[in-house]
Amino acid sequence: MSFVRVRYAPSPTGAPHIGNLRTALFNWLWARHNDGKFILRVEDTDQAREVDNGLELIMESLRFLGMNWDEGPDIGGAYGPYHQSERLAIYKKYADELIEKGAAYYCYCTPDELKQMRQEQEARGEPTRYDRRCRWLTPEQRAEREAKGLPRVVRLAVPLEGSTTLPDFIHGDITIPNADVDDQVLMKSDGFPTYHMAVVVDDHLMEITHVMRGDEWISSFPKHILLYNAFGWTPPQFGHMPVVLGPDKKKLSKRHGATSITQFRDEGYLVEALVNFMALLGWAYDGERELFSRDELIQAFTLDHIHSSPAVFDRAKLDWMNGYYIRGLETGDLAERLLPFLTRAGIEADLETVKKIAPLVQERLKRLDEIAPLVDFIFQQEIEYDPKLLLGNKMNAAESLNALRNAGEVLDNFPSFDDEHALEQELRAASEKLGLKPAQFFGILRVAVTGKTVTPPLVGTMKVMGKGKVMERVERALRELEKMARAGSVV
Repeated sequence: MSFVRVRYAPSPTGAPHIGNLRTALFNWLWARHNDGKFILRVEDTDQAREVDNGLELIMESLRFLGMNWDEGPDIGGAYGPYHQSERLAIYKKYADELIEKGAAYYCYCTPDELKQMRQEQEARGEPTRYDRRCRWLTPEQRAEREAKGLPRVVRLAVPLEGSTTLPDFIHGDITIPNADVDDQVLMKSDGFPTYHMAVVVDDHLMEITHVMRGDEWISSFPKHILLYNAFGWTPPQFGHMPVVLGPDKKKLSKRHGATSITQFRDEGYLVEALVNFMALLGWAYDGERELFSRDELIQAFTLDHIHSSPAVFDRAKLDWMNGYYIRGLETGDLAERLLPFLTRAGIEADLETVKKIAPLVQERLKRLDEIAPLVDFIFQQEIEYDPKLLLGNKMNAAESLNALRNAGEVLDNFPSFDDEHALEQELRAASEKLGLKPAQFFGILRVAVTGKTVTPPLVGTMKVMGKGKVMERVERALRELEKMARAGSVV
């Protein structure tokens, strides 16, 4: 096929959400699949809605996901500028061309006039839209308004009859009667274009070949196609992608939890999982396969496999996928990704220790932010817990004390805990000699050493902690059990 040029054109109004970045991902995958170009363009004509760091948040999200762009506001390119606010003269030139062709006209209606018009339409039970009153002004009436210097906008002169059809590569042909299309404002009175004007001009001048955007833009397509026709330009290929829904089948929003990529990153989701997961929000390879590396996605991604029905954001599936990718990381890589989450939790951890811990937790982590409560006891000087947790299942204080003394003797006889297999065998032998189930015996030792009832594998954890710290905690637990035994505590 011909050379592919696609674009992601966000407004700098904050961190992009999952739906926006799914659109960016599909465009990026299509560009990379065809060795084409992925363009970042900033739609900043609605400057009242901008936030100071809006563009930085967008770029940060794209970089985190590994979606590099070939042209954009920071790196330039042959089709710039890539900020719409820097292209105002271009839009004016093409708006003037439409006026000259009779495909657009000046509208002088004030906000109050438009408000009254809508109220009257509502009172009559009619759809609210511009009634085209300025479209029918005589040359004399128009000259009179110009002489007064009245503010004006440019409106599209939509054909009054017929219909407009869009060949959509996701939905098939979509046809909308022209009678249902409003005479859209193309240029505002402040000289800034509306989205509809800017997107058509920019997509044409930047030679965009494919436009993938959300279903919510379907109602706008006739305005865009009519503009392409008015200019005599060939439209790009269009595809309107299904909306992303929450588990309640309503449009994904903040009420469903994190929606921005930076939030998911901070919750401990891997970029590998997020890219894989987002690719499946409205696209499928064969209806069965779900796990793809980035390179595999690039190879497999084609437009004919994009669905037309809404996609459902399933957090449980994302957790499963994230756990899968965590288990596939090399130890050093996992440790480097875990370390910032420990630091953020206020734990003074070092990379070498985290490398020793990583294999112990790798099988049970679904998200990286789960690491701190699993291993915080390893880095603490003193641990706090309810001494009653030291009592074994269906055991009194004296029995629990005897079990922990035996465990302590086994530990004390080992110069170090490097031989995990031998140490575990000796502890199991001690448990069997006492007539205890392993869960009873190891449960008491676990609480004594970690202060928790659930931890990573105990013997491996003790190896990481070292004999000195382990024995100190066992001694403290023995003192607690001695006090309870003297007091006659029982379960």
